[in-house]
Amino acid sequence: MDKVKEDIVPKAKRGKATNELVVEMKDVRKTFGTKDILKKVSLTVKRGENLVILGRSGQGKSVTIKCIVGMLTQDEGTVKVFGDEVSEMDEKELKELRVKIGFLFQSGALYDSMSVRENLEFPLTRVLKIDEQSELDQRVEEVLDAVGLKDAIDKMPSDLSGGMRKRVGLARTLIVKPEIILYDEPTTGLDPITSREISELILQMQEKYKTSSIIITHDMECARITADRLIVLNDGEFVEEGTYEELENSKTEFVRSFFK
Repeated sequence: MDKVKEDIVPKAKRGKATNELVVEMKDVRKTFGTKDILKKVSLTVKRGENLVILGRSGQGKSVTIKCIVGMLTQDEGTVKVFGDEVSEMDEKELKELRVKIGFLFQSGALYDSMSVRENLEFPLTRVLKIDEQSELDQRVEEVLDAVGLKDAIDKMPSDLSGGMRKRVGLARTLIVKPEIILYDEPTTGLDPITSREISELILQMQEKYKTSSIIITHDMECARITADRLIVLNDGEFVEEGTYEELENSKTEFVRSFFK
């Protein structure tokens, strides 16, 4: 798989983000019992932008993206995706929204009883209702080629390495052509070389498919490679945002601690 190098795709030219907002959260509060998980959180994501969220475990990063897809509903504030308030959507509208939003889980979330081909065909037949085999074949081969795994099309998930499973998981996310991709710890459990390959692949997919992405990660090399912009979450609040270089040189000790 060809790698995207730092000197080939400068950060200033990454993603070709526009000023159009695809995600806008404003003053969002979410409480579980007596614990405030999100406290007046606000963020935006522009079309074509990769936004990385940094924060310690249990600080609300996953809750944030679950609110974006309507898996959770905020107690206060607004969550708009493509200009529409998610909490006001009915089931049909939520289903339509989720087709436009891809979600890559930590595990890749493949069906172990299905081959790679069958895993990729599943969202096409169940979500997009495609039943023409030639179209299924074309879409499956296209995304596998994009992630460098065309030769794995008839393998079972158990035959794949951790990095290969992540790539297939990304291919299955991409196959329905989402406009937004949410990555939840995409490099967790991978060795440094494979982690870098997955990070570079995320960047390649941003360039190829013009996606907007939110990436939750503890992997600072992943953040450095993929991020157009980063925001830092602490105790349920976003405390600072900026480029990798800006936050690395932050005046705030908590923010700098991620870069040590």
